[in-house]
Amino acid sequence: MENPGLCLTPFQRRYLMKSLETDLRAEYRRRIEIMLLFDAGQSQTQVCEALGCSQETARYWIMIAQTGQAHKWSDRLIGRPKTVNQQYLGRLKELASHSPRDYDYSFERWTAQWLSKHLAKELGIKVSSCHVNRLLKEMGLSIRQVSETAKKKTYSTKDSGITIGDLQSFSEFDSLLSLNLIKTSN
Repeated sequence: MENPGLCLTPFQRRYLMKSLETDLRAEYRRRIEIMLLFDAGQSQTQVCEALGCSQETARYWIMIAQTGQAHKWSDRLIGRPKTVNQQYLGRLKELASHSPRDYDYSFERWTAQWLSKHLAKELGIKVSSCHVNRLLKEMGLSIRQVSETAKKKTYSTKDSGITIGDLQSFSEFDSLLSLNLIKTSN
């Protein structure tokens, strides 16, 4: 028969031991080891020294074991919770590809702040406007609209013979300017 522990039932002890045999993240493994070491009679200080964990971490998982909840070692997720899901991303993409007026707003262009507010109201997920811009960039989208004049590559006036184009760089502008000066000096 197994040695009776301080707080774990024989079933809980076997369950935790079996869980240690699987491929676990170090943080999850430490949780189990804290509970097992405490159950084996080690003090909180001894557990911390043996595993190199903080007093707070040891205290928390010892309390979990003492309250009969050792089986919940994997319920508390590690790291920052993910708030953005596929539904959020899909809806963000849909909103960014339509006018805000389609959704009864008075303005013509989305801003990251308005997208964030709309999605928080609609899906209950609050994300900063900076993060909305980051998500849009990752999806290859932008809420910055190109003006109508910038969409056209060249513009001509009727009788002057002057053509204004979408200039890519100052050096290109300089060559066009010098070319026009040469032509007009003849």
